[in-house]
Amino acid sequence: MTNYLSPTAHIDSQHPDIIAFAQNITQHLATPAEQAVALYKAVRDQIAYDPYTLDLTPQHIKASITLARGRGYCIEKSMVMAAACRAIGIPARLGFANVRNHLATPKFIAHLRTDVFVFHGYVSLWIDGKWVKATPVFDHAICQKFGVPTLDFDGQNDAILQAFDADNSNKAFMEYLCYHGEFEDLPYTLFVAELQKYYPHFFGDNKHSFVEKENSISV
Repeated sequence: MTNYLSPTAHIDSQHPDIIAFAQNITQHLATPAEQAVALYKAVRDQIAYDPYTLDLTPQHIKASITLARGRGYCIEKSMVMAAACRAIGIPARLGFANVRNHLATPKFIAHLRTDVFVFHGYVSLWIDGKWVKATPVFDHAICQKFGVPTLDFDGQNDAILQAFDADNSNKAFMEYLCYHGEFEDLPYTLFVAELQKYYPHFFGDNKHSFVEKENSISV
């Protein structure tokens, strides 16, 4: 379990800003479950979801960088959650899956050239003797925009992305296609290989095409 409590290249849980963030959010809470829920809400809503922040420079993929920026895509936000949990003694690892987002905007589907989101990230936490999945990705504001319920986490049960929209019309929202597994750190080589497989137009002469204007959060 020690490896899920230690800092890594991308989950820099030893960073002073990560430690301060985690301690500030959890200082009055007694149990790991309560602390994890508080951190989940803070990461979910205080760090805006922005799928256009992807930068594949390894040194730029760190939890502390995302925390300072205040916005990030699913993997970045999950790394902040994992780092904050490790900083206060909650074992955490990163999980990844390919998903199909049925509510993605035409703009973002055109950007990806597919509705499959590759290497969607979540965090898995060791709480009360078991691993529990949590997905602190879509903030409250963006959920309101898309008409889906904000995903809550109770510290005891898995919280993965919503299957249906908020009006109970059974309109599909997120479909899990396959899981890549759970890891102590971002498996960078596997991550990039999956991106190259599904989004070859982001590489070669167009390798910077994923990065758009900093203030754009349309998805």
